[in-house]
Amino acid sequence: MAYEGLLAGEIFEDFAVLSVDELSRLCTVDRTYIIELVEEGVLHGSGSDATDWRFPGAALRRARTALRLQRDLEINLPGVALVLELMEELGQLRAELAGRR
Repeated sequence: MAYEGLLAGEIFEDFAVLSVDELSRLCTVDRTYIIELVEEGVLHGSGSDATDWRFPGAALRRARTALRLQRDLEINLPGVALVLELMEELGQLRAELAGRR
């Protein structure tokens, strides 16, 4: 059962394109929080301003992770940006090591 949900999540991330309002609704936060994530460099949307921004489906996972880091560990937004960057680097290094085996 858990595997089926994982597969659906991967497919969603591959094809979804979300607006600021959709992303805020899915994260159950105010749209200003999503705008703050963009301003801090945690999320990257395409478009000229907040009304036109579009995010890939993977932004949903990243925004939810940012929210959990802030809520559970009380990390400020600059700290969240750094933690997420380090988590991505760690994941890339682990994938690289796994490929060498």
